Amino acid sequence: MRFSFYTPAYLLFASLAAFPVLSATSFSPLDITTIAAPDGSIKAGFMAFGATLTKLLVKNKHGKLVDVVPGFDNTSHWVTDGNHINGCIGRYANRIKNGTFSIPITKYPQPDGPNVYHTPLNDHNGEDTLHSGVGWDLRNWTVVDLSATSVKYLRIDDAENGFPGIVNVTVTYSVEDRGVLSMSIHATASEKTPIMVTHHDYFNLCLQDGCDDVLEHKMQIFASRRIEVDGDAIPTGNLVDVSGTPYDFRAGRALGAAFEEDRDFLGYDNALIYDKSETGEKKSGVSNVVRTTLSSDVSGIQLDIRSDQPAVQVYLASLNLPRKEVHGGPEKKYGDRSTVAIEQEGWIDAINTPEWNQNQIYSPERPFNWNTVYTFSVVR
Repeated sequence: MRFSFYTPAYLLFASLAAFPVLSATSFSPLDITTIAAPDGSIKAGFMAFGATLTKLLVKNKHGKLVDVVPGFDNTSHWVTDGNHINGCIGRYANRIKNGTFSIPITKYPQPDGPNVYHTPLNDHNGEDTLHSGVGWDLRNWTVVDLSATSVKYLRIDDAENGFPGIVNVTVTYSVEDRGVLSMSIHATASEKTPIMVTHHDYFNLCLQDGCDDVLEHKMQIFASRRIEVDGDAIPTGNLVDVSGTPYDFRAGRALGAAFEEDRDFLGYDNALIYDKSETGEKKSGVSNVVRTTLSSDVSGIQLDIRSDQPAVQVYLASLNLPRKEVHGGPEKKYGDRSTVAIEQEGWIDAINTPEWNQNQIYSPERPFNWNTVYTFSVVR
């Protein structure tokens, strides 16, 4: 656990009392902790650096366990990589315009104004902030609970990267029979501060079945609108109807279809707003209504995603990194459009877009929660 000399005593002692921290000698930040469902349908690996998902094995149509996420066999590479692969992103995910915001939020916070905060300018040649600068996915966490089917991590963010206040955050990963992986993030703040979290998971459902890219993967997203962005991927404040555009995944479409329809199409790195649905019971804060589906005919694997978050960022990635050995590496690389990141999150840069009426300011009286369930099955 990382504590600053400036961590208030009440928060430090409350944290220690709430979480029976396991022996520090038991885990180093790059040690892999593996959990598995009793029925053998799913197995996942995690490490304390970034609270990162390092491997995710599910069964393909031949009944073989295959790893459906990219990563590194040499765990030290996670420390130097800049692609945020499969990590827990916070305190504020995605982009912050000009690395500046105010509390209360305003449309155009003045750099020297009252209650204005500044975050690292690490994106677009120093114009904006991406994923909080050196965010949670690039920090060490502490294992505070572990069983055969779940692992829980804790970290104390003590006013890092220019954000106000101290945030106590836990992330819990658990697996269940029938190919279920659940992720839950809970955060409490010592004072008012923005929090918007995602888990930056990349997928290729047929990497071990010979697929070099995800262009033939079929994706379905129940979203009628997307957030319009400028050339620096900063929201303009407008919401755009996706009908008749490459971003309309409501009926399901191949990720590569847009490239065939429009040779000038550059790819996906966009946030879509889920259509509201109050149907169905909830488990751990997540409706049983599927928000996003990804499937591969090659492997027969289908991924259904349920989440309590209002938006999803879809990023078609060209990682250009050495593959894991199980994916044909390390000589072979994850190449062009080899994976797709599916990031469950809030409305991006809503802390600079008050007209959206998205309250992303949290406090001791208002904790933050993020819950997502990934269910893997075989479609023959």
